[in-house]
Amino acid sequence: MDAQTIISAAAAIALLLMCAAFFLTAFRVVRGPTLPDRIVALDMLVAIAIGFIAVVAIRTGFNLYIDIAIALGLVGFLATVAFARFVMRQGMEAGEESEALVEGRKREKAGKRRKRR
Repeated sequence: MDAQTIISAAAAIALLLMCAAFFLTAFRVVRGPTLPDRIVALDMLVAIAIGFIAVVAIRTGFNLYIDIAIALGLVGFLATVAFARFVMRQGMEAGEESEALVEGRKREKAGKRRKRR
């Protein structure tokens, strides 16, 4: 068994696994219960796409694909930051608190009461 056969088999397995990851992540984008879940899934889709491009670059030996993967990584990072800023601005209106923050404050108060006793 030569090196080319091993690389070809490993690339085929990697593409198969990335296809499964892609479909599971796409399901999370569609089904995601909250907007932050969907944003994280979209970021994961970018990471999977970068993986696809890297495996194709290895299989074909065409190194320009690596530059494309790096550019996609930068754009994906900027998109994630933009989505996060959008969620922070739009997420809470004046006087509105998230459920997690309210639950955290309740736990803090309960902990302080236990310490006093």
